Amino acid sequence: MERIQAAIAKARASRNASPPVISRRQLVGAAFWEALPRHTPDRALMERMRLCGGESNLKTGDFAAFDVLRTRVLKLMRANGWKRLAITSPTAGCGKSTTALNLGFSMTRREDVSAILIEADLRRPSLASKIGLKQPQDVCAVLRGDADLSANACRLNDRFAVASSDGPRQNPSDLLQSPRCAEALDRIEKTYAPTLMLFDTPPLQVADDTISFLQHVDCVILVAAAEHTTIKEIDASEREISSYTNVLGVVLNKCNYPEEEYGYADYP
Repeated sequence: MERIQAAIAKARASRNASPPVISRRQLVGAAFWEALPRHTPDRALMERMRLCGGESNLKTGDFAAFDVLRTRVLKLMRANGWKRLAITSPTAGCGKSTTALNLGFSMTRREDVSAILIEADLRRPSLASKIGLKQPQDVCAVLRGDADLSANACRLNDRFAVASSDGPRQNPSDLLQSPRCAEALDRIEKTYAPTLMLFDTPPLQVADDTISFLQHVDCVILVAAAEHTTIKEIDASEREISSYTNVLGVVLNKCNYPEEEYGYADYP
């Protein structure tokens, strides 16, 4: 019995003394992450934009739903070996960009998750204004492969980076479906080794931009607005997406009458 206890103690000491094994890819990816400039959004702006990350007075209950969404998304994506997730909506005004940012913040509250959110809604970009980025760069140069992600993206926390557009573009679908875009995304994934790549894509029924881009992603979340998006629009959008890639689920946003009895607790 004493020999067994001594062996267990020796094994424990060995485990405690041994540093964790870190792959070369992780080391290289971490170095590139550190090179990305840091941007801390203004606290008042975060609250005004309903963003649940960083310094905020928003109640814990306000972002609990995004934590539930995060857990479900991670479980499904890991089970299928997926890494690229697009967020879209049937029409404009459903809150897909806010959902994309909040999902990114929620994802990276977990220490084992890193995420890069890339703006692919190039006709009406909004990510820079939502996080208060005064001088956004040209994300199109990154998607064309003419510039590295570091020339555009900024880190909102240690593991969440956002690449945004400096202004609207006309007819971006040619770029979004091009081989150059595919190569650029592959290079970003290889270089930065994020757990997930998120993409804020245009509404499906506005133009063909999202359909052009779906070949580059593994799955899609469809954001619908309560009392605005119709069942017919959701059904048509799901069928459209499923002909190109996987529908991960539908998120109901802007619900004015939540069922409070399902809440876990009240917060002061």
